Amino acid sequence: MPTVSAHVALTLAQHVDAVFGVMGNGNAYFLDAIEKHTDAVFTAVRHEQGAVVAADAHFRASGRIAAGTSTYGAGFTNTITALAEAVQAHVPLVLVVGDEPTSGPRPWDVDQIALASAVGARTYTVGRADAAATTVIAVEHALTYRVPVVLAIPYDVAALEAGDVPAAPAPRLPAPLAPRGEFAEGMLDEIAEALRGAERPFLLAGRGAWLAGAGAALGELAALTGALTASSALGRGVFPESRYDLGVTGGFGADGAMQLVRTADVAVVFGASLNQFTMRFGELFAPGTRVFQIDVAPAATHAHVGGFVRADARLAAEALVTRLTGATPPTAGDDLGDESRHSGTGSAVEHATPARPWRESVDVAAARTYDAGDELAPDGRLDPRSAARRIAELLPEDRVVVSDGGHFIGWANMYWPVAAPDRMMMVGTAFQSIGQGWPSVVGAALARRDSTIVLTSGDGGGLMAIADLESAVRAAGGRGLAVVWNDAAYGAEVNLYGLKGLAEAPMRIPEVDFAAFGAAVGAEGLVVRTLADLDRLAAWTAEDPATRRFLVVDLRISGDVIAPYQQEIIRVNS
Repeated sequence: MPTVSAHVALTLAQHVDAVFGVMGNGNAYFLDAIEKHTDAVFTAVRHEQGAVVAADAHFRASGRIAAGTSTYGAGFTNTITALAEAVQAHVPLVLVVGDEPTSGPRPWDVDQIALASAVGARTYTVGRADAAATTVIAVEHALTYRVPVVLAIPYDVAALEAGDVPAAPAPRLPAPLAPRGEFAEGMLDEIAEALRGAERPFLLAGRGAWLAGAGAALGELAALTGALTASSALGRGVFPESRYDLGVTGGFGADGAMQLVRTADVAVVFGASLNQFTMRFGELFAPGTRVFQIDVAPAATHAHVGGFVRADARLAAEALVTRLTGATPPTAGDDLGDESRHSGTGSAVEHATPARPWRESVDVAAARTYDAGDELAPDGRLDPRSAARRIAELLPEDRVVVSDGGHFIGWANMYWPVAAPDRMMMVGTAFQSIGQGWPSVVGAALARRDSTIVLTSGDGGGLMAIADLESAVRAAGGRGLAVVWNDAAYGAEVNLYGLKGLAEAPMRIPEVDFAAFGAAVGAEGLVVRTLADLDRLAAWTAEDPATRRFLVVDLRISGDVIAPYQQEIIRVNS
């Protein structure tokens, strides 16, 4: 007879195709059922944090929910930082864990419900009679609120027989949030009128716009208004027309592009939270710019916003296109289903001409150009800018970039363009953490089996998560490579506090040979001290992924070259 753990596994497998984790006493029966009785693929990681990180990256790369799993106690507490990151980043996933027995805690048990609640994650605990139903409720909660949930199996319940697995209903998910009420309709009228009369219109989109499938509608809106476009760091590539796109706003943006943004007279923001980094600490828009925001948040998320509409980004963009073209609004049925969410708004753009030619009068390509840098910095180590530019020329076109946290994040985000928001992920930055890079490769590799997964990591975060270097190499194989920006330091701390005169010894790291680390677990290691050393990366890219090995590029860079976004933070902190 199926056990309680089997009820959880069989029901969960109806909604996820990937499970990541570390086996222990508390989840042994669950993993046994996953392996023997479901089509879900289990991938082992070497640290429990990696279970959550991999599930997080899997969703960001594919839009498909995944699961992590760990045992109780020490296994669960190892997941907390990654769980907090997923909460902060609004990433849905299910973490299946063992828990204390129903008879009460043992000496090694902790209050897991309280710990999960402390970082913003809700816990659902299964019983003998309701394991399948509770599993569906947990999945529904994760998808509805875009948050991780914890699904707990008490230790003394896990192996109990529970009868046949009942048929479980599919999770009920809310429809896209349409603009509602006179205020929303009136504000959309005002935004349309502002765009119609703007001389220098600008559209900014974030990850929310991508999740809403708003790209096609935003492309039409940009063409109708003649607007320049840009995205937040998590929304890059959402606009279909790159000729008029200024790239990423904020500290990752090129100086020339950000100067153009400050000349906009009307700006409309779709699905971007306008955090301090996107907003350049309040300096993204000039004081005279009229700023409107469309988001599913309850209210405007920045003081510079002068008009706000709570709505799904796609539906609002389509409504604006309708207003600007006089087209017939879509029927209510057009708002439902995955196909309609990603299909755009038809051919309205064919019947209109851009109202203002601003984007035709500026050199967008020149504005979004970054500093080329020198081959070597004055200290004789590689200039990260020139290294980033050269690597961008050599990376496979099909790349999906996953990033750890640290000072180095500026280089990939500035110099390595990607085709869409789900091809550049920064797991850890929402919670300002490091050490989540290697397991991110695992989740992305399972989600995007036809792409090359490229990790960008620092030496500090790379060492913190080194246990899952082996997991990354095993999961991605020849479809994976890692670039470790090795400056023998916690670079952000040196820049923010070493420059203030604080003791630097705690900020320094003895130079580590990551190429040797990679070789120890079956990867090919490459130490890069000059741009010529990167010729091996060119050859690797040309090889057949089926026969080549995972490549670890140990990039010996100078810590004296400070990324522009970090210079911005230094200026603000000063």
